[in-house]
Amino acid sequence: MKAMHLKSVSAAPQDELDNQSLPGWIYHDPEFFEVEKQAIFRNSWQVVCHVNDIPRVGDFHTFEFFGESVVVVRAEEGVRAFHNVCRHRAARLVDGPKGNCGKRITCPYHAWTYGLDGRLVALSRETFKNLDTSRHGLAACEHEIYHGFVFVRFAPGLPSVREMLAPYEHEIAPYRFEDLVPMGRVSMRPRAVNWKNVTDNFSDGLHINVAHPGLTRLFGRGYGIEAKPWVDKMWGALRDTPSSNWSERAYQTFLPQVAHLPAERQRLWTYFKLWPNVAFDIYPDQIDFMQMIPLSPTETMIREIAYVHPDSRREMKAVRYLNWRINRRVSVEDKELIARVQQGMGSSSYSSGPLSDGEVCLRSFGKHMRRLIPQSKLPQAPPRGWSHG
Repeated sequence: MKAMHLKSVSAAPQDELDNQSLPGWIYHDPEFFEVEKQAIFRNSWQVVCHVNDIPRVGDFHTFEFFGESVVVVRAEEGVRAFHNVCRHRAARLVDGPKGNCGKRITCPYHAWTYGLDGRLVALSRETFKNLDTSRHGLAACEHEIYHGFVFVRFAPGLPSVREMLAPYEHEIAPYRFEDLVPMGRVSMRPRAVNWKNVTDNFSDGLHINVAHPGLTRLFGRGYGIEAKPWVDKMWGALRDTPSSNWSERAYQTFLPQVAHLPAERQRLWTYFKLWPNVAFDIYPDQIDFMQMIPLSPTETMIREIAYVHPDSRREMKAVRYLNWRINRRVSVEDKELIARVQQGMGSSSYSSGPLSDGEVCLRSFGKHMRRLIPQSKLPQAPPRGWSHG
């Protein structure tokens, strides 16, 4: 992924644009998607795993993103992140989403061997004239550990994850992210929509009481949203009124007290979406990350996993299962909604729509998109080849 520079464009006044959603053409246009790879994702932070996913020396997790492969590995001195590429002939080094490589990483092609600190420590039997092994260690990938979660990026530019989430540090801290352990495995859910369609829906509050009856039974009409420069926040507090649905009612009834959470968070569901495509679903009983990985202009892979604090109470085991049942239904509902929107984005009748005063997250997202890719301001796609100068 290489840097690129885009020309400014003539468009409607900024205040007018701020009151409009992004244009439909950028949700399916192949050339725009190629530009996004560089302008949006090249320097974005992407979550790979939690440090407790790799507790032993040699444990690793891999992450694939726009043709890049990264391996996050537990070394003697801590967590390291490298491009999953041999420095000899570019062979992939480790396979699969996770595993343990022992105390060294050995290329399966020509047996170049690296320490877990990335140093080249052994070669095949061939002779390499004037080879300086110190210059051929694994290529490091910039990483940041945020409260135990390991993020990587391929170029500098954005603030750190900690800086981006700083407005909500006081809300996140009580959940003790550092102590979380994985519950189950990473799941991958394909969606036949543009990635922005998924993130828009995640940060949208207007559809909750229209399209999610289960969440409405749990929260009533008390669902809130707000936007900070790099992060959206959504939240809903569980009502005392018993739901008519047995899964929701049981969750309300059996959700136990969590000792490390303050009173105001014992029955609060909170969601944070970090620019551009990573989200945390924070419940009293578990924490999930949800990552919307673009695959094509009209395909997205949702990557997610739940983490928990070890708790053997029967009530906690029950509510974690109930949480899954409740949110599985929400996921099915959202899948249908975003499919409807994706289809409509391709209609010749649609350009963009008005945003209400309360749609602050979509406003914030739109400002980022228009700043980074000025063509986002245009109601219709420019002539093909516009990204080439």
